[in-house]
Amino acid sequence: MRKTLVLILCLAGTLAAQQAPDFSQFIKVNAAVVALTHVRVIDGTGAAARDDQTLVISGGKIQSIGPASAAVPAGAKTLDLAGYSVMPGMVGMHEHLFYPAGGPPPLFSEMGFSFPRMYLAGGVTTARTGGSIEPYTDLAIKRNIDTGQMIGPKLRITGPYLEGAGSFTPDLYELKDADDARRTVAYWSQEGATSFKAYMNITRAELGAAIDEAHKHGFKLTGHLCSVTFSEAADLGIDNLEHGITEDTEFVAGKKPDECPSGRKALQALLKLDIQSAPVQAMVRKLVEKKVAVTSTLAVLEAFVPNSASEPARRKSLLQKRVLDAMSADARARYLQSRANIGPESPWATGMKKEMEFERSFVAAGGLLMMGVDPTGNGGALPGYGDQRQLELLVEAGFTPLEAIRIATLNAAQFLGEAEHIGSLAPGKQADVLVIKGDPSRDIGDIEKLEIVFKDGVGWDSAALFDSVRGLVGIR
Repeated sequence: MRKTLVLILCLAGTLAAQQAPDFSQFIKVNAAVVALTHVRVIDGTGAAARDDQTLVISGGKIQSIGPASAAVPAGAKTLDLAGYSVMPGMVGMHEHLFYPAGGPPPLFSEMGFSFPRMYLAGGVTTARTGGSIEPYTDLAIKRNIDTGQMIGPKLRITGPYLEGAGSFTPDLYELKDADDARRTVAYWSQEGATSFKAYMNITRAELGAAIDEAHKHGFKLTGHLCSVTFSEAADLGIDNLEHGITEDTEFVAGKKPDECPSGRKALQALLKLDIQSAPVQAMVRKLVEKKVAVTSTLAVLEAFVPNSASEPARRKSLLQKRVLDAMSADARARYLQSRANIGPESPWATGMKKEMEFERSFVAAGGLLMMGVDPTGNGGALPGYGDQRQLELLVEAGFTPLEAIRIATLNAAQFLGEAEHIGSLAPGKQADVLVIKGDPSRDIGDIEKLEIVFKDGVGWDSAALFDSVRGLVGIR
């Protein structure tokens, strides 16, 4: 019996490896040459949109962009897109392939099937994972996407969290010391990770060692910090900081070195913080001078804002039908209960406004701001849908739609060192192009009218991809 079972498993594995999946039901456009005519072009650089243009795709790349009167190549598949806009595919910089699974203690489950599809369906054509719970699974998913065995964005895999002693979840390994931090970074650099992320309880010695080792391998390191302050991290050479001012503890009274203050104490300090004060602005200038980028994750923060303090548009977004429909019954019940538990006295409406002000101040000082959804928290921010919401929240924060689009595209491509290939629309670049009904350069809410996602010249059907994972978030 045992031999039979082993044989069956081996045969199943062999057949699975041999049979190329048929994804044609999810593809709207797949031709050698494609011409998008009479379309509005939003190129991702922040420049004004250009109306009535023709964009030609050939060999997976953008061949040309010009006025609608330009000649269309013979034999091209032509789409008349009057009333539509195109923009670059989003480059998500704080994406995960896992999702909260309840507790206590808090646990997380890999969403290896649903999440890659949702990112792509929502317009994320390139994604950096912002820390891994199952790094071998993440690396395998990337390989499967790259070889056409799975659907998803072009992934950049961050290694397992670099956490110190005191992790809030048993899912994370806790570093022993600085030498352990070096060994961990070196090992996962060899295994295929191309970036690293420090977490809340890491010490300065561990963080410094991890940064040094990552840089030796040619990779960058970001951080969701607490025990180490933003200024300390900048001095150590960190490349990127996640979530913004909500995670910086240097303004917490009585902050001890290498110690993460309580969440309550940190939140109280945030609520009292004057973003325009000299100490905060000095920290901002240091980040800019040290070329430390910041990743905005307003969508995951918004899910903690109480209903009573929310504008009607925010209340609608927090209970959006398409988001709830994507969740399993269990995930939906846990999220709705979390929303019900947020009382009117919750301070996160104020906290989010502080974060928005910080992000505006950081960009005004010359800082590089990027974005991602971070589908963790209380489960309300989902891949794809949350990335679209993140764009809307950047506009709510005070950025123009064109500025928000650049934050979501070209800024991240520049950070990754891939701006020659992705992040904006120009001849010679990869054909990562979003086709949107309406004009998000004027009304950023039109981003939710995304219909086709071109990735390397293949046009995926956004609605079909989302439909294929309906009810699966929280399961797989």
